[in-house]
Amino acid sequence: MEQDFFRREDQGQPPSLSPAYASTLLRAPLHALIRIPQTPTETTGPTDWAALMGQAMADLTAQHGGAPIGQRIVIGGRVRDEDGRPVPHTVIEIWQANAAGRYLHHRDQWDAPLDPNFTGMGRVVTDADGGYRFTTVRPGAYPWRNHHNAWRPSHIHLSLLGPAFATRLITQMYFPDDPLIEMDPIACAVPAAFRGRMVARVDLALTQPAWALGYRFDIVLRGRAATPFED
Repeated sequence: MEQDFFRREDQGQPPSLSPAYASTLLRAPLHALIRIPQTPTETTGPTDWAALMGQAMADLTAQHGGAPIGQRIVIGGRVRDEDGRPVPHTVIEIWQANAAGRYLHHRDQWDAPLDPNFTGMGRVVTDADGGYRFTTVRPGAYPWRNHHNAWRPSHIHLSLLGPAFATRLITQMYFPDDPLIEMDPIACAVPAAFRGRMVARVDLALTQPAWALGYRFDIVLRGRAATPFED
C-alpha cells in the first residue's frame, strides 16, 4: 500500500529519454527499471520540516543590504494531492537566475552581470491549507549549449519535500506568453496537452499595487492532474 501511495502516474510526465534534450541521451536508463520496495526509511520523515530546515526565506528580494535589479513579482498557490486535498507543512525550495538570466554558480560563466543583492535561493513551508507565497524578481532568459542558438525561457525551479525525503519532487514554473517555451527542449519534453500545468498565470489578488505583479502557480503532487516533475 505504501508503495502505491508514493507512486505517480506518468501520463503527463516527461520521459526519461527525450533526444532533443541532449543530456537525457547520457542519463536515461538503458534497461527496464526495477521497482525496489519502500521501507519506513523512505515512507516516513521528519514531522517538523520548519525546525529541520530553519526559518523560511520567503522574500528573495530582502536577503541583502539593497534591493535587487529587476521586476518584483509575488508567486503564490496551493499544493494539493490527487484528490484535491491540501498538502500542509511541506517545504518548497526555490532557486532561479537573476533578472539578467545569470545564476550565482561557478559553472555559469555566460556574459551577464551578477547581482550583489540577489542570491536566487529561497524556501517556504506550506500552511495548514497547503498555501504558499514568496517574493522574488522575474528571472531572465539565458543561453545554453543544448543546440545552436538555444535559449531557456524564464523559469523558477521548485523542489517539494513531502512527508519523507524519498518524496522529493522537482519542477519548473514558466511565465505566460513566453515564446521561448515552445522552442525549449526541456519544456517540450512534457506532452503538449500537459505543458500548461507548468505555466503560472497572472493573479491580481496576489499583485501588490504599484509594487509587484502577482502570479499563481498551483501544484498537484500525484494523479491524473499532477504537475510535471523532473526525475
